[in-house]
Amino acid sequence: MTPPLFTSCNTLHLPALDFPPELLLKAQGVRVAFFDIDGVLTDGGLYVSEHGETLKRFNTLDGHGLKLLQKAGITPAVITGRDSPALRARLQALGITHAHFGTEDKRPAAEITLQALGLGWPQAAAMGDDWPDLPVMRRAAFSCAPANAHVEVKALANYTTRYAGGFGAARDFCDLLLVASGRYADLLQEFTA
Repeated sequence: MTPPLFTSCNTLHLPALDFPPELLLKAQGVRVAFFDIDGVLTDGGLYVSEHGETLKRFNTLDGHGLKLLQKAGITPAVITGRDSPALRARLQALGITHAHFGTEDKRPAAEITLQALGLGWPQAAAMGDDWPDLPVMRRAAFSCAPANAHVEVKALANYTTRYAGGFGAARDFCDLLLVASGRYADLLQEFTA
């Protein structure tokens, strides 16, 4: 028997996501999530115009995941080695207020954000794709790498996403944090009610 194509509007939609319990336990208590930009929130490619302007491609799934984190009380923060007006505009549109630009030494930047939020490393998660992200990922209680991350970053990460950076990797990470926080199902219900 095939399942019906449509279900009643009164039927509760149950989440389809399923993460291993040990990952969810490790990610419980996260209150701030640090994100790299290039290779995490973008595909890592740099598009340079003839005038020297750098363009980046962002994924809207990732953007919505960052907004959902904020609704769940988890602060998304960005630490990136680059800076551009386009990047600043994207983060502003997402409501991300904790951002460090042009930062090669990412650990001190993360510690500034932790101090500003009154949090410590046990309440932090981090997502990165290359060696400059390792100092933050190593100290965070939970770390994540996109599928296209450097092998050393994936070896350190608690979780490697099913998707590459710029193609839903950050959303996968956000979803895991939302499930671990216990907020995923009620946030989903807002859209399926």
